Amino acid sequence: MNYQNKVITVEEALKLVKTGDQIFSGMMAAEGRLFLSKLHELPADIKDIRVTNCLPMLDAPFFTEKEHASRFSVDSWFLSGALRKAMVNGNIRYIPNHLHLAATDRLSHVEPDIYVGAATLPDKNGFMSLSLSNVYEKRMLKKAKTVILEINPNFPRTHGDLEVHVNDVDYLIEVDYDVPVLPDGELTEKDIIIGNLIADRINDGDCLQLGIGGIPNAVANALVNKKDLGVHTEMFTSGFMKLYKAGAISGKYKKTHPGKMVACFALGTKEMYDFIDDNPMVQILDGHYVNDPHVIGLNDNQVSINSTIEIDLTGQCCSEAIGTRQFSGTGGQVDTATGAQISKGGRSFIALYSTALVRNPQTGEREEVSKIVTTLKPGAPVTLSRNDVDYVVTEYGVVHLTGTTVPERVELLISIAHPKFRDELMAEAIKYGLHPGK
Repeated sequence: MNYQNKVITVEEALKLVKTGDQIFSGMMAAEGRLFLSKLHELPADIKDIRVTNCLPMLDAPFFTEKEHASRFSVDSWFLSGALRKAMVNGNIRYIPNHLHLAATDRLSHVEPDIYVGAATLPDKNGFMSLSLSNVYEKRMLKKAKTVILEINPNFPRTHGDLEVHVNDVDYLIEVDYDVPVLPDGELTEKDIIIGNLIADRINDGDCLQLGIGGIPNAVANALVNKKDLGVHTEMFTSGFMKLYKAGAISGKYKKTHPGKMVACFALGTKEMYDFIDDNPMVQILDGHYVNDPHVIGLNDNQVSINSTIEIDLTGQCCSEAIGTRQFSGTGGQVDTATGAQISKGGRSFIALYSTALVRNPQTGEREEVSKIVTTLKPGAPVTLSRNDVDYVVTEYGVVHLTGTTVPERVELLISIAHPKFRDELMAEAIKYGLHPGK
């Protein structure tokens, strides 16, 4: 181990970047924040730099400021708010993907010249942990021509298959910034209603996948009195920590990794980071494995809970865009929804509010619109096929679409739409031949 010889400053690291380089960064909290925050400071003759990322938490100048758009572009598996805003600069591009294939598909197209990400300090044997994400990071690190890790004493040392030895890294940057956190937000009345509706359909011993946001947090809050739950999820959240501390999680009935909580990335509160630090109960494993639907399906009674932007009356879900405008990404929705349905006794839930407030382009006023629609917006991608939709939940109830006809789906989905839109939706369904009428 030759640790000290690999330590460089961020300024020295930036000098390694050449025109035309492909730079890959870690996902969310695992990105190399110091390096990326200074990337725009490269000399003007260094250009045509492409950065591949996923849900970046850092609003870095190289992509947020229009003056740098001619030199830097971003290819992203999942857009953040900052990336959405920066799309007006013309240098942000979305990579369609299923999360478990993000690494392998991307590597079939392009390989990284530089990988930069976050890691823990080396232990006495020279091993670092990639800490908060192994969705694609270790695979990219192995393929990169140059590997730069920002080692940070504040990052939790997580267990799994995300250890990296100092000898397998080219350069280390010593940093001391705080770990990005995701606070527990306030739950709305709709979150609580939907959370309770889903929780009522989760049994002791079920294995859970929860996503990000108010509804998954509400589900977790409603499960505190359950027993022997398991965890096989793409994202480890503060909700899982709370359920474990409440005695609701044991993992004893899991078929894979019994007794362990399995994820491929983690994001949450400081308390959650303290909980997963050096905790072998939590395993951060390769996203290609964790999110493989066939692996997910190996656990009996696997439950998947995801959200969507809008759903049409046949069950098609658009969960990543507003018409042709990319909003987020497919992520692991298809992975987890189909994996849960492969599982013996498994169930998949798509949860959404029945309405949204949308600005009218003519009046500028916000208007309430139904999120259950006759047809998806023109150009909207279908994230989850109607063939793969199982349960759908709004604050007005739960319906089960599996095995139903199109007219039956129309009736079921309208029954959980906001009451003021139900007559209009039925009239349109009849008009477009989705329902024969009464």
